[in-house]
Amino acid sequence: MPHARRRLGDRGEHLAEAFLAGRGYRALARNYRCPAGEVDLVCRDGGTLAFIEVKTRRGTAFGVPEEAVTPTKVAHLAAVANHYMAACGLEGEPWRIDVVAIQLDTSGYVADIRLICGVGEW
Repeated sequence: MPHARRRLGDRGEHLAEAFLAGRGYRALARNYRCPAGEVDLVCRDGGTLAFIEVKTRRGTAFGVPEEAVTPTKVAHLAAVANHYMAACGLEGEPWRIDVVAIQLDTSGYVADIRLICGVGEW
């Protein structure tokens, strides 16, 4: 991945983690990787595990950030979630997939940050 894109993604993940903490989410893992893929954040939201995909964009030329979370991406995130829960002995826990969509303005400041809960629930 190009360096500038990685920096943008890292910044978005830090912004998302702070945003979620302000809403009561507690981070359990960052950039969890397994054979099924990767998820940006694993959090606890009350009694539910939330697997968070963070999408950060500069501007809207390619649409809003959450549009990049396709059904195929959701299926990969579900596989990662199942792997995480099995690895941590959390089978049977309620869980869902959330998206944090971050749009930056031309100066790099946060123009908008949104939480979309439950793009996939099990």
